[in-house]
Amino acid sequence: MEKMSKALEKAKMLVGMEVDEEAAEEESSSFFDDFNRQCTLTTQQRLYGFAICLAAGLACTFLSMLVFFNPVKFGITFTFGNLLALGSTAFLIGPKRQVFMMLDPVHNKLLTLLAIILEFGALVWYSLSYIPFARSIVSKIMVSCFDTDF
Repeated sequence: MEKMSKALEKAKMLVGMEVDEEAAEEESSSFFDDFNRQCTLTTQQRLYGFAICLAAGLACTFLSMLVFFNPVKFGITFTFGNLLALGSTAFLIGPKRQVFMMLDPVHNKLLTLLAIILEFGALVWYSLSYIPFARSIVSKIMVSCFDTDF
C-alpha cells in the first residue's frame, strides 16, 4: 500500500500537483509557487489545455510556411507557434517545474559537441556568402581534399 501512495505522489509531482500542504509551506514563497497555487486544474483540464495549445502551436508553425517569403510575418508566426508548442507542456507538469527542467544542466556532451560543430559550420558557410565566389571556391577545395579518386 505504501508503494501505491509513493507512486501516486510521484505521478502528482510529475503533473505539477501539490503532493502535501506541509511540504509546500516549508518552501520559500516565490512567484512560481504562488502561480502554481492559483492555477489548480483538473487532470482533464490539463490534458485539454495541452492538446489545444500544442495544436495551435503546430498550426501556427505550419501556417508560417504560407508567408515564408515575407520575413517579418514568417518570423512572428513561426516564433509564436514554437512558443505555444513549448508552453503546452506547462499544462502537464506546471510552469515552475517546466522552467526548472528547461534550465536543468544535464545534457549529452557528444550531442552538444556535434551541435556546436554544426552551428560553427553554418556560421562559416553563411559568412562566406558575403565574399564573392567564396562558397564555390571552398566547395571545390573540399571536394579536392576529400576526393578518393587518384
